Amino acid sequence: MSELAINCEPLNRILEGKNISQQEALEIFHISENEPYELFQIAQILRKKHKGNTVSFSKKVFFNLINLCKDTCSYCTYKAEPEESKLSLMSRNDVRQLILLAKKYKCVEALFVTGERPEQKYEEARTWLKSNGFHSTSEYLVHISELALSEGLFPHTNAGNLTKEEMRELQKTNASMGLMLENVSERLSEKGMPHYLASSKKPKERLQVLKNAGELGLPMTTGILVGIGETPWEIIESIFAIKHLNDKFSNIQEVILQNFQPKPDTIMSDFHAAKEYYFKIVIALTRIIMPEMNIQIPPNLSPRSYQTFLSVGINDWGGISPLTPDYVNPEFSWPDISKVDECSKQAGFKLECRFPIYQEFFSFLNSELREKLAALENEQGFVKEEYWK
Repeated sequence: MSELAINCEPLNRILEGKNISQQEALEIFHISENEPYELFQIAQILRKKHKGNTVSFSKKVFFNLINLCKDTCSYCTYKAEPEESKLSLMSRNDVRQLILLAKKYKCVEALFVTGERPEQKYEEARTWLKSNGFHSTSEYLVHISELALSEGLFPHTNAGNLTKEEMRELQKTNASMGLMLENVSERLSEKGMPHYLASSKKPKERLQVLKNAGELGLPMTTGILVGIGETPWEIIESIFAIKHLNDKFSNIQEVILQNFQPKPDTIMSDFHAAKEYYFKIVIALTRIIMPEMNIQIPPNLSPRSYQTFLSVGINDWGGISPLTPDYVNPEFSWPDISKVDECSKQAGFKLECRFPIYQEFFSFLNSELREKLAALENEQGFVKEEYWK
């Protein structure tokens, strides 16, 4: 490290293991807009120091349980209305059949995704839940999480702003859970902005859910959307908000950095996609702000260049399914896992399949979950090859 000549004082202090302020992060951002080399180099150094030359992914099956949603985001095509053909209402039998198919494909993670509290807005959701024997979406999630775990899949639930008690119940069967912070900017919830009609995306609500998860000792995946009209300062504030939560509770297992891609038939359909250069600066900044964090980008959202992001500090590809599409971004197919493996090797990295919980968080698990994971893990805490290849 000492041989690397760094012209920016905050970057030098990062190499010395010291923290930087939000204002210094903004200074680094502006310098890197013209000269990113030093930032990218330090991000690589920190990634190698804390994560080595391994890049991981989770082999998952995506359960699109119910895509009715009480919110409306300007960029979202996941949400369906009751009359739309893309409406998904997965019964217990539907879930059971997909679980069995996922086992044949050697999936490890069961990703359960729903719209935000659909029963609050839609009679169709209330009727569907009642017909399945449940009063709420969260009650249904508890049931199917138990079902998936009994069949050898490890649940990871992403169902929006769950209450603390709901998360406590799901924690019994879910190795981890997810909630995208997206951004801490209140401005992005104002009229005409992406989150104006999405009350659950208000930063205070999202931060409270993440705080509740911290108090429960529940490993959480969170992250931000990049390119939805935010300023560099708002990005930095959002990264630091996640850092502060993790400094207090130590339960943030992963930060997803998701680049915005415009979708047809949405309010933001004419909005430009996040520029790759800008996106890479954000990724490298996240690495230097949180040197030990697991940092992920979705490879399907940068299909032509995803392997190049290994050079700016990431260490994970997130969940990739050999069986189901990315229902949140259906325009972008998952890359074939063998192709990801080959691209990772060409970039000098070994691809490993992980559980939906990272090995450094295994101690957060209850005894039943820990025992089930132990049966499949190798000496490094990844999934043994015979269980996923």
